[in-house]
Amino acid sequence: MSTTMSETQQFETVVGLEVHVELQTNSKIFCGCKTNFGAPPNTNVCPICLGHPGTLPVLNKGAVDLAIRAAVALNCRINQDCKFDRKNYFYPDLPKGYQISQFDQPIGEHGYVEIDVNGERKRIGIVRVHLEEDAGKSMHAADGTHTLVDYNRTGVPLIEIVSEPDIRSPEEARLYLEAIKSIMQYCEISDCRMEEGSLRCDANISLRPVGAAEFGQKTEVKNMNSFRNVQKALECEVERQTAILASGGRVTQETRRFDEATQTTVSMRSKEEAHDYRYFPEPDLVRLNIDDAWLNRIRASLPELPLQKRDRYVTEYQLPAYDAGVLTADHATAAYFEAVVAAGADPKTASNWVMGEVLGYLNAQNLEVSQSPVTAERLAGLIREVASGKISLKQGREVFKAMCETGKDAPTLIAELGMEQISDESALAAMVEEAIANNPKSVEDYLGGKEKALGALVGQIMKASKGKANPGVVNKLLVERLKAMQ
Repeated sequence: MSTTMSETQQFETVVGLEVHVELQTNSKIFCGCKTNFGAPPNTNVCPICLGHPGTLPVLNKGAVDLAIRAAVALNCRINQDCKFDRKNYFYPDLPKGYQISQFDQPIGEHGYVEIDVNGERKRIGIVRVHLEEDAGKSMHAADGTHTLVDYNRTGVPLIEIVSEPDIRSPEEARLYLEAIKSIMQYCEISDCRMEEGSLRCDANISLRPVGAAEFGQKTEVKNMNSFRNVQKALECEVERQTAILASGGRVTQETRRFDEATQTTVSMRSKEEAHDYRYFPEPDLVRLNIDDAWLNRIRASLPELPLQKRDRYVTEYQLPAYDAGVLTADHATAAYFEAVVAAGADPKTASNWVMGEVLGYLNAQNLEVSQSPVTAERLAGLIREVASGKISLKQGREVFKAMCETGKDAPTLIAELGMEQISDESALAAMVEEAIANNPKSVEDYLGGKEKALGALVGQIMKASKGKANPGVVNKLLVERLKAMQ
């Protein structure tokens, strides 16, 4: 089902995202239990994270460091004097019956993220960044007979990043989420693996008449485990809510989930009023004071962020905005590209190879950039061989595949495969004369103004040289010799 042009013009989409990011610490936020993903169920637990009576939390300073780092990278105002609160609710995966979080005094507030939308830069406001402990994970049986709970994730430190309702389309939501992920990875705050739950996203979406100041009735969408699913789920909600409003109906406030099988959103539960979490200050933790020295140390440690790097690639390397966006989306890819350039490759040529051959191979093999079988230095060496004319671009691509398969460098493989081009003009001159002598019709056609006839002559020389003749040199010699015949 698709909306009509009049329907899409009638209503404006308003989206706000709540992004949960698990922090990259070795131990949990209030105890010494490990945070590694994939451990056997209920093995990374202790009396503290299981909420046993008489236990007390001890704050993990590393988690606070990463939370401050995230808030600074997201351009937030830092609350240097803040506190923790108890958020009370009852659910099987919350063993204490409450979650230690931050309510009215989060670590960071009033920040923003900038994204590029249709060639223009747009700022998405951030309401708050707060630090809290994660809950466990409930696994419901398919037949509905029982639920199993794994408490390994209980107490893993995470931050919640709440955006302003500044997002105006599903595509913008995806771009915003991709920007958050890039910043978190650049700053080594989180690995952001959505498939492992270390980056999770809930969306609030509503529609309102174009030009209206008041927001419409919103729904919350959960269960989105990829950037594509975030965009697809929101597109489904736009269509669903548009149809309801266009027919004179009212959108119901509810929580919905995205069903990947049907590619639709499905109602989970009504949400007619906000939960009363009965927040109150956490009595077992002292207030958190972030002094100037601590904050300044965090600020000084920040790397060049994705958007800054993207802009630098455009100005310093003269790359198209598209190339710069692809190369800087992932920190490891940007580092690899810069290493190729540092090894002597032309930036645009390096960009083409990294975006084409390198990422194409890695994606097909489901590998990370750090697992590339071709190092940046060896890729730069291959680019030099092509640029020098020793091999053609087509041959270069064949050599790259062989480099991935064998681990050998370009010069070695070029020699082994007998690929080195003949670029010596004196060696090619005889072939040019022979091609001219044996193909009088092509010569006549070319001299008569049919420039395509040159290709037939080049083809004869490439055949005679078994593909080793340098096409550029062959073209040059042929044109010079034929002009002399006019």
